[in-house]
Amino acid sequence: MIACLFPSMKFLNEIRCVQVKLVPPSQMPKLGRGGSLQSRQAMVHSLAHTESWAIDLSWDIIARFGKQEAMPVEFFTDFVKVAQDEGRHFSLLASRLEEMGSFYGALPAHDGLWDSATATSDDLLARLAVEHCVHEARGMDVLPTTIARFRNGGDEKTAGLLESVVYPEEITHCAAGVKWFKYVFLRSMGKGLDGNEEDAVIEKFHEVVRKHFRGPLKPPFNEEARKAAGFGPQWYEPLAVKESKTTTTIAF
Repeated sequence: MIACLFPSMKFLNEIRCVQVKLVPPSQMPKLGRGGSLQSRQAMVHSLAHTESWAIDLSWDIIARFGKQEAMPVEFFTDFVKVAQDEGRHFSLLASRLEEMGSFYGALPAHDGLWDSATATSDDLLARLAVEHCVHEARGMDVLPTTIARFRNGGDEKTAGLLESVVYPEEITHCAAGVKWFKYVFLRSMGKGLDGNEEDAVIEKFHEVVRKHFRGPLKPPFNEEARKAAGFGPQWYEPLAVKESKTTTTIAF
């Protein structure tokens, strides 16, 4: 029934293609290190594109899972706020891109983020783990370096925008992912958020990520930002090591 009420992931992706040319990640041009105007335009375009997906993903988790999974009002409130934040980020970055002599859609982009959203479209725990924890945290990992590149390239305006608006709010978005992953899993176990079940929650998180996320997580990790989001190293460090398949030999 939910599929009848909400557009398919493919349909939403087709709408996206009208605005920006989507190509495979392997065909994306290099962004550079921010030393030239062209490089900084490419970086802002990439950031704006990520935010545009984040808007859709925030509304998607509400429409796709909220009623279907009988989520509480606070779930809707949290992700409406995330959507509003992401919308503001996109608008600010798109405006900044125009100030720099370009526009959103001037460059190609890839839809890797949407691929993982499609893969988790029927599993709320997987969607929360992959999109709203793993990917959100990855954004926090790379933003300080990105900010430094704009600053080193003499673009204090973009650096300030990322540092004062985007970066701190992305921490709260990751925190929402962690919070609701805990809630959904503990509810399935008949327990509340006030229970002492952290080890079980983290074990389940590892299981879900290994099933739905391709490959190990890539360091370096922004430990300070992740900790602020309630996403301590016990959540992600074990996932940074590729699982080895061992064969047990039984001697007789």
